Amino acid sequence: MATITVRRLDDSVMRRLKARAEINGRSLEGEVRQILGAAVDNDMEAKRRAFVFLSERLRKEIPNRSEKSSADLIREDRDRDHRS
Repeated sequence: MATITVRRLDDSVMRRLKARAEINGRSLEGEVRQILGAAVDNDMEAKRRAFVFLSERLRKEIPNRSEKSSADLIREDRDRDHRS
């Protein structure tokens, strides 16, 4: 496990963190871990949504694109090999 140090944290932020930790029944350290973890998870979800959006847009722009799924294409290829 890693350890970080946050310097020059505003006193009002520290007070709000302590209050939030108390409300949620966690230690200050536990609350900060939860906040950081949620922030990273939200960031990854935003990146996933952006990727899906861009890939769907690109898919529409590619001419002569097959509408078949990759699983269907692999199945057809395997069937073709067995017939040969």
